[in-house]
Amino acid sequence: MDEERALYIVRAGEAGAIERVLRDYSDKHRATFKFESTDEDKRKKLCEGIFKVLIKDIPTTCQVSCLEVLRILSRDKKVLVPVTTKENMQILLRLAKLNELDDSLEKVSEFPVIVESLKCLCNIVFNSQMAQQLSLELNLAAKLCNLLRKCKDRKFINDIKCFDLRLLFLLSLLHTDIRSQLRYELQGLPLLTQILESAFSIKWTDEYESAIDHNGPPLSPQETDCAIEALKALFNVTVDSWKVHKESDSHQFRVMAAVLRHCLLIVGPTEDKTEELHSNAVNLLSNVPVSCLDVLICPLTHEETAQEATTLDELPSNKTAEKETVLKNNTMVYNGMNMEAIHVLLNFMEKRIDKGSSYREGLTPVLSLLTECSRAHRNIRKFLKDQVLPPLRDVTNRPEVGSTVRNKLVRLMTHVDLGVKQIAAEFLFVLCKERVDSLLKYTGYGNAAGLLAARGLLAGGRGDNWYSEDEDTDTEEYKNAKPNSIEFEERSHLSRGK
Repeated sequence: MDEERALYIVRAGEAGAIERVLRDYSDKHRATFKFESTDEDKRKKLCEGIFKVLIKDIPTTCQVSCLEVLRILSRDKKVLVPVTTKENMQILLRLAKLNELDDSLEKVSEFPVIVESLKCLCNIVFNSQMAQQLSLELNLAAKLCNLLRKCKDRKFINDIKCFDLRLLFLLSLLHTDIRSQLRYELQGLPLLTQILESAFSIKWTDEYESAIDHNGPPLSPQETDCAIEALKALFNVTVDSWKVHKESDSHQFRVMAAVLRHCLLIVGPTEDKTEELHSNAVNLLSNVPVSCLDVLICPLTHEETAQEATTLDELPSNKTAEKETVLKNNTMVYNGMNMEAIHVLLNFMEKRIDKGSSYREGLTPVLSLLTECSRAHRNIRKFLKDQVLPPLRDVTNRPEVGSTVRNKLVRLMTHVDLGVKQIAAEFLFVLCKERVDSLLKYTGYGNAAGLLAARGLLAGGRGDNWYSEDEDTDTEEYKNAKPNSIEFEERSHLSRGK
């Protein structure tokens, strides 16, 4: 009944009546995602009627009402089959300002039309294979990049950027060829990185260092959504970068990694939005060549160095093993390097472990990232070793028993998911510089047996990668208790059984 009344007015009414009836329809069906099959034909005709109205010279408010209803109807895949034509796609491109290369975004009154047109295109492209093919024919990716360049530094049009980026993400997700076009022909990597810089209001203090205001306000909901969409689009653009990385690309990847470091050190409007933001940053960091991840840490400034020295002097002399890691003015410092971003990644990893579900999707990306960072960058590995595997003092409990990060990771070494237990074991093995004796000390023989068997290291030794020869000292408590430790008993029992 709603479709029949709306269709009658759309076909015969004037702009004011059309706007009113479509606004009523939109209000009533705003949350509708499943439609009755009996009214399918009426919805198809209503879509066709709306497109005929959109080519006319009608007020902006009427255009918005037409597009809102079209967005709702485009949730139904069956309705889109007859209305997804090149002509109709071009109507939406024109309304979204995607056909006008030289047109600037000056008329604020047109912004709602642009946003609603982009929302319609997102639904149509996602739900229609024909629209996906037409997007290639119409070179939609290039048009979207051009629109982004018009508005990348203008904060009052965040909604336009957000849905432009969402559509770009969908195109690059559904068509792998577009990823290559975005990366090379359209210079999508620097463009999308600049969008992130704008969303985060980054002020550079050095080539790869940005100013962080720990007392500053959180990102607004609009800025956060825009950043998340940019991160997802960048992920698709760079998904194969580790295969084709060239030395000439190092600078651009380091700039992007520095922007992602900034992302990790700021918060969104809510805890859930902050986690979503950081999760997408982690995913994108996994695409960055590991040699470019050195920018995640940075040397302290002269002022920070002086503060660190003061803090170290304040520590008791009997805490020498703990002096290398200090916290001063919200800055995590290790060996003269700012480790804030790595500490955020570590906390993010622990939160994902504590969730206790969806480990493969939620946990393995950050564990893989920390593993590769530790393997390639000595300071990162040493800092993480200090945080995850501090000097052992209590050897009376089994390694998997307890609430420390080490205990949680050791429990994962026997997880039912093969991928999860492999990456957890690999991370701890790398922190131990791939030395079997060191790994057994922290995890126990039984927990490490799977990794060691897979690598042919059950008899001892070390892995294939080279690490610096910094000392791995034992505490007096560990030395005294070692003959009675769980790990020592396990190894002795296994040796007797051979």
